[in-house]
Amino acid sequence: MLGMCFTSFNGCDASVLLDATPFSEGEKDAEPNTSLTGFTVIDEIKSALERDCPATVSCADVLALASRDAVVLLGGPTWNMPLGRKDSRSAADKKFTRAHLPSPNDNLAELVRMFGELGLDARDMTALSGAHTVGMANCKHYRGRVYGTSDTKYNIDPSFAESRRQMCPLQGPSGDAGKAPFDVTTPMKFDNAYYRDLVAHQGLLNSDQALYGGGGVDNLVEMYSADGDAFGRDFAKAMVKMGNISPPKGMPTEVRLQCSRANY
Repeated sequence: MLGMCFTSFNGCDASVLLDATPFSEGEKDAEPNTSLTGFTVIDEIKSALERDCPATVSCADVLALASRDAVVLLGGPTWNMPLGRKDSRSAADKKFTRAHLPSPNDNLAELVRMFGELGLDARDMTALSGAHTVGMANCKHYRGRVYGTSDTKYNIDPSFAESRRQMCPLQGPSGDAGKAPFDVTTPMKFDNAYYRDLVAHQGLLNSDQALYGGGGVDNLVEMYSADGDAFGRDFAKAMVKMGNISPPKGMPTEVRLQCSRANY
């Protein structure tokens, strides 16, 4: 849930938590959001809040705070997160969601453009990408990279590619099969190992390795790989900045009583 606002192009409005209905698609069912987990945790937190403080804390604020606390519990930095967000009453359709979210094969220019549309600069993008120091990716998202079949110019360490091929057959099922951690060495610790992997050409996704290899953010990747504190500071600043992205003017909002559906 670290990418709480990049699950939707409409800002930090918890729209990704909405279940699909006969009248509206669900963003959580659109690529690349299908790999998201933790929805039941958010539901449990919201249920407890509604018992003690009804109709007050939005699902968007729950996501913002849960993202911060998850980072802290995994050994990462903390930050003061402004509150007061509102929840959207509807989700974007799948086509719109796919078109406005980063994909596993995006190049650096495309990543910078997408983040820039939300007011986040290249430094923010590079720091926020470090959330991939935890978590996993499905085989279908990295298969092309490790077999060299995707359209990419980014180098990959041969031994790393071979180890990932053992987990992800060239001809095999997609879905959750062959899940691999973004960070092999410390997959459950929030640290700067992600950037060390990039310097070693061991980024799991093409969009990870796009950050390092002759592009405009190589200096940031090298700095974060050597200085975990610098990464932590920039990550915290970028999370606050991302968390302040507001829904478009005129979009109906509310404080949802249940995160998975709009109030009636």
